[in-house]
Amino acid sequence: MRHLIDIQQLSREDISRLIETALDIIENPGRYSEVCRHKKLATLFFEPSTRTRLSFEAAMYELGGDVLGFSESNSSSAAKGESVSDTARTVGCYADIIAMRHPKEGAPLVASRTAGVPVINAGDGGHNHPTQTLADLLTIYREKGSFNNLTIGCCGDLKFGRTVHSLISAMSRYENVKFVLISPEELKVPKYIKTDVLEANNIPYIESTSLEDNIGKLDILYMTRVQRERFFNEADYLRLKDSYVLTPEKLKAAKADLSVMHPLPRVNEISVAVDDDPRACYFKQVLNGKYMRMALILKLLEVAV
Repeated sequence: MRHLIDIQQLSREDISRLIETALDIIENPGRYSEVCRHKKLATLFFEPSTRTRLSFEAAMYELGGDVLGFSESNSSSAAKGESVSDTARTVGCYADIIAMRHPKEGAPLVASRTAGVPVINAGDGGHNHPTQTLADLLTIYREKGSFNNLTIGCCGDLKFGRTVHSLISAMSRYENVKFVLISPEELKVPKYIKTDVLEANNIPYIESTSLEDNIGKLDILYMTRVQRERFFNEADYLRLKDSYVLTPEKLKAAKADLSVMHPLPRVNEISVAVDDDPRACYFKQVLNGKYMRMALILKLLEVAV
């Protein structure tokens, strides 16, 4: 594997090896502190990001490498009309590996065809976010010890939520996994996810509009925000943005070992009063994301440790 564009490119064995590397990084950080010396990561972020961009940068720095790039499209030649393909080809002359976020689905795939160096999809529109899924997978593994025999509730914006799409794709390959898909009617999981991923892999799922009716069944609750930037109509966003708010009161009906996850940023879909609950795992996800991006960079650069 030269690039990571879609989580489906990774086999179960690939994911296991990445997790093994990440766990070793956690246990032995000093062993990895110089392994990417003289290597450069380019971060090409054509839309806003805090966690993902800084996580990639922190990952490369902690491997002993360097970082260059931009954090908004108007500070790049894209503002002059340069194509994604030409940008990638140019940056590939300066860097050893590229992490790209873009509002258009498929842009990182286009970049991978001309860059000349490995390209990592750091989020493309409402399509995919494979490195967030790697963060999610490490979190699930560290919290549950396995990917099997889990009931996963995805709640909020399941239509535009690329993190949900990638997580469903990744978890569909494990045994006895079930999904509860909780959203307003207008923000249901796209049909292709249901037919090409869930039904194609015989994964049981239900769709519901009620969090309260389902929270007691769940081993994992994956909350998402309603994304203002994906809406064409401000009135629709305002009507739907507060559809689900997780509070300590609602958590009373949940399992004692529920893991509450969120890709962040949150707006108000998880009350800050939940943050001190031992079941809250969303800030653990942030840290786990750095470790998995470190492991991925090592894999794509074929760095032996």
